Amino acid sequence: MKLNKESESRIIEMAWEDRTPFESIEMQFGLKEPDTIRFMRQRLKSGSFKLWRERVSGRKTKHLKLRGADVNRGYCPTQYKHR
Repeated sequence: MKLNKESESRIIEMAWEDRTPFESIEMQFGLKEPDTIRFMRQRLKSGSFKLWRERVSGRKTKHLKLRGADVNRGYCPTQYKHR
């Protein structure tokens, strides 16, 4: 899959966000969780990748199935402000 720099940057941003599930990345960019992990491994420095993996491993908010039923969006309502 060929992505432009803007899309790559957005995927990295979404992957770092605590409340954005992997399913949202898949829906928008077609990258399943293992593909997102591979993508992050290729683009981040090794130390940054390790920090990211520690951060997202086991987080309930990174998987839709583990979220509460009351959470029905992948981002904070104030997150996408006009720039």
